[in-house]
This record gives sequence, C-alpha cells and structure tokens, in this order.
Amino acid sequence: MIDIKFWKNKRVFVTGNTGFKGSWLTLWLHHLGAEVRGYSLHPISSPALFYELKLNRIIDTTFADIRDQVSLEKSMLGFNPDILIHLAAQPIVKLSYKHPLETYEVNVMGTAKVLDVARNCSNLKAIVNVTSDKCYENDERINGYKEDDPLGGFDPYSSSKACSELVTSAYRLSFFEEKKIGVASARAGNVIGGGDWSDDRLIPDIFRAFANSNPVYVRSPRSTRPWQHVLEPLSGYLLLCQKLYEDYRFYSKGWNFGPKDEDIRTVEWILDRMVEKWPNSNWKLDHDSDFHEAKSLKLDISSTLRDLGWSPRWDLTSTIDKIIDWQKSWLNHQDMRKLSLIEIEKYMRDIE
Repeated sequence: MIDIKFWKNKRVFVTGNTGFKGSWLTLWLHHLGAEVRGYSLHPISSPALFYELKLNRIIDTTFADIRDQVSLEKSMLGFNPDILIHLAAQPIVKLSYKHPLETYEVNVMGTAKVLDVARNCSNLKAIVNVTSDKCYENDERINGYKEDDPLGGFDPYSSSKACSELVTSAYRLSFFEEKKIGVASARAGNVIGGGDWSDDRLIPDIFRAFANSNPVYVRSPRSTRPWQHVLEPLSGYLLLCQKLYEDYRFYSKGWNFGPKDEDIRTVEWILDRMVEKWPNSNWKLDHDSDFHEAKSLKLDISSTLRDLGWSPRWDLTSTIDKIIDWQKSWLNHQDMRKLSLIEIEKYMRDIE
C-alpha cells in the first residue's frame, strides 16, 4: 500500500505537525525519505509527542497560526511542496462549546487560508484535508455514514468540520481542478495510539487517572465510536496522496477511514479492557456532564475498500495492547522515537 519509492525526496508540507496525529505522520514521512516542512502552533500538551519523538531535531517547522496568512505564505510558498496534508485544527468537541468562534475561525477560515495559499504553489500535485467522522449530520443511525450522506453537526466542532468539507469542495472545483491538482478530504474515526496527551480525550484521560491512582470518570460509557490505531488512518492519508498524484480526477473527493465493524465498540469496552491490563485501576460514571454528544457513530468504508484499496489491519484488542506497551515504555524512559519507528515498520509489514 505504501510505496517507499514514491515518497523518497517528495516535498511534503504538513499543517498541525506538532499534534498527536501530525507527530506520528511526520515521523513516518521522514522515515520514508520525504522532505517535510511542518507548520503548526507549539504543542499545547505537556508532555508532547512532538518532543518525545525528538521531531524538533529532524523536522523543519514554522511555529505559527494557520490564520496568519503572511506567515503561512512565507512558509508554504518558500518551501513549494509537491504534497500538502492539512491537519491543523481545533479538534475537541467540548472546547468548541466554550470557544465556538475560535473553532470556526480555525477550522473553516483556517482551511480556506491554507487552500488559498496553496493555489500559488507551482509544484503542488496533491492536497489532503483531514476533517472528521463527525462532519456528517448525525441521526444516530445504526448503519455507517457514506461519503455522499448529508453533512452537518449539532455542536460547533462537528459543524465546523462539515464547513471545512464544503470549503474544500469549492476550492477544488473553482481553482484546483483546472490546474490538475488532486484535492481530497479524509474523514477518520476516533484515532487512538501511544503518545496522546490531549485534554478531554478518552485514552489520555484514562492514563492521567491511572498515573494518579484515581478512577476514570466518563460521560457516556455506552456510546459507540469507530476506534482505530493512529497508523490506520495515516496509512490511508499516505495512500490517498499517492493516488491523487497518479489520477487527480478520480480520487478528488471525500474518503472514509474507519475500522472493521467488529471494532466499533463502546467506551465501556475500552475502559474495561484497559482497567484489566493496568493494576489497581477502575472507572466511574461522570454524572455532571451537561453537553450534547452523539451516542452512536459509524463510518461506511466500503468505497475506500473498493476504490482506494485501503483496509484496516490492526484490531482493537491488539491496538489497546500496543497503546499500553507504548505508555509503559515511555514511563520507563525508553527511546520513544526508536520504539515508534519499530511500530511503524511493523505496521508496514502487516499491510504488504
């Protein structure tokens, strides 16, 4: 699936490269031999995966806001990438209720500014905008959402990601199609993996509670989500970039990246599995939660399986085990860049 020869010496501009997914992606791209430039805010978590992987030593990064068009133009146009992967976002549902305007500014106008600057990159051949599985109008259906289902969102975060999809489509049709530049969006499920220390995410919240010998408090234990190891959707983004480079017409659209049906589990299942693996731990229901969240969310990945040739490889049980092993290795002060590269290499062998 991942063509090492394709990525050798490719110039790849990644926004949001200091985040959880961005850090794993830039490590992988560097490992493939790509020349990477990141554009991102400084990591907001402490610790931060970006620094635990020592990416500041190997990746050229412009630390700035995507809403700062002057800085964005200087960095992107100066680099003149072959490929653009847009990850920068305000990614938290709960935070979008506290700061709705900022959420829309970053996720909608930020996307528009990234795409607008990209119009003037003479070498650019492929753009992937990473949005979210929450971009769909959620009606709590049991069946998965397909790429042509209505976009929407109850909360500001979900709505902003639907808007980002519309912006991407408009720029693709209005500007990039005539330049023969492939533009696609990637809609991934709930991504989990080692090195995520973000606020208000299940796995980081679990580890923070474990570290302090506290119970894990959760809002909606019976909610289902399309959980997947972080390397799963990242492999899809890389493959999508390759395909866009080869055939910009066919692959320029939205794509779902999610797990197999048997890995669409409840929050409670994740908690029970992790409590079982971690001594002296437990979880409790948070009765103080007061904001709306979808109870059920599932993606239909049949189009991605059929037309892109991508499929998930790591089941949820082994994913949880890998996350716990990663966290324990970090607690034991091991070389996390080395161990993360071993995990990437193992994943690449599994998808051959």
